[in-house]
Amino acid sequence: MDELIDILTPEGKSTGKTALKSEAHKNGWFHATVHIWLFTLDKKILLQKRALTKKVFPGLWDISVAGHIAAGEDIISAAKREVFEEIGLKLKENDLIKIGTRIHQVTHPNGIQDNEHHHVFIAELKVPLSTLTIQKEEVDDIKLFDVSTLKNTKNLDNILLSRFHDYYCSVYNQIVKNI
Repeated sequence: MDELIDILTPEGKSTGKTALKSEAHKNGWFHATVHIWLFTLDKKILLQKRALTKKVFPGLWDISVAGHIAAGEDIISAAKREVFEEIGLKLKENDLIKIGTRIHQVTHPNGIQDNEHHHVFIAELKVPLSTLTIQKEEVDDIKLFDVSTLKNTKNLDNILLSRFHDYYCSVYNQIVKNI
């Protein structure tokens, strides 16, 4: 879905400009996203299988929930909205633990230029998967994996991307601290 987003400087400051997400990706303009990693107290991590219709990484088992921050939207509202849209889970602000912001720059074979500031959160998943409802346009499936999956991406096929191993390890470390 194409949506209006705020354009940022490479340092993450507002430029005061907005553009459609497709324009930002075509031109490589920096913008903000949210990543929400959901974990359980019995050391599981929720991953989503990206819909096969996604333009980037279709069919990949990936972050619990991720999405773009809409123009004028605050970070927490975007995180809560994305979680509800993609998996039907309502979170409160105090459920979200911000563990950092990372700069992500990748040019994909299809021409999409992801120049993003990822606002990264973890949150405890307190409900069974059977109570969640996936957004078919975005998500093919959801599944709980052992949290150690975040550290072992180099040995797995179609689960996370080994080139982001350091990022996943940092998420793992924060989750373990909070269990």
